[in-house]
Amino acid sequence: MTNSYVDGLRRRTARLRRLDEILGGGDTYRVYLGEYQATKSLLRDATFTPSSRRKLVALLAEQAQQAGWAAFDGGRQADAESLYDGSKTAALEAEDSDLHGNALAFLAYQTPDPQMAVEIAASSCEALSAGSPSGVRALLHERLAWACAVAGQASRTERALNAAQAELEERPAGEPQPDWAAWVDETELNIMTGRCWTELRRPLRAVPVLIRALDQYEDHHARDKALYLSWLADSYLAAGEVEEAAAVTGRALNLASGVASVRPRQRLAPVLRELHQYRNVGAVQNVLQAAGA
Repeated sequence: MTNSYVDGLRRRTARLRRLDEILGGGDTYRVYLGEYQATKSLLRDATFTPSSRRKLVALLAEQAQQAGWAAFDGGRQADAESLYDGSKTAALEAEDSDLHGNALAFLAYQTPDPQMAVEIAASSCEALSAGSPSGVRALLHERLAWACAVAGQASRTERALNAAQAELEERPAGEPQPDWAAWVDETELNIMTGRCWTELRRPLRAVPVLIRALDQYEDHHARDKALYLSWLADSYLAAGEVEEAAAVTGRALNLASGVASVRPRQRLAPVLRELHQYRNVGAVQNVLQAAGA
């Protein structure tokens, strides 16, 4: 098997990744898992040069992360963790420090212990090499920021967000990025920034940056926009803006309807529970009825 053949497989993986922009993990998991399993079969049955084998093992790590993400999004937590572990093993075999770091960042998301999640996310940043592209660096720093926010570490959250911002601002013009990190940009960082400040109960910081980022999102990115609106609703509630929280929650519920992802409803559930104490407010009554329906 040649390097050019493996490059063709990588381009196919990149095309299939675009499905995640409009579909939930419940729809894409079997597709991504099938690609991962097909690559495992190739590694078992085909003949390679050392270079082409290493490239295919790196692709296996990438595909495991994509399948793991779909599993996570579709509510298959055990499958996601297994795939992320497999990705980490493959990335180490391929000597791909960027994919190794990303596998660790995904595992941090899966870890229920907040302090342990911070340690794993910090290790993901330590895995970066001198040649790691700026987009990958920004991605891992912002995922560290999220882990720190969940753990209640405000100062460390801000440092990680600043590090991600610096990577994006200093990105060399035309620097190539791996497809799995090509979507990392200023809007994505604003979303993560708003999520972090929401988690840390700092609505005055969270609301403006979330509004700015959400203005860049089209409704056809239904799952992601519903998720991000859930953090905006959460911050409005923390600020005592009940009617605004209800309106945003209603928009999120509409977008999440019919999307094969468990995460929007999971994120909106605590918002709806908190809104219930304001059920005598007309806007809240409407959104609670919509949620019940």
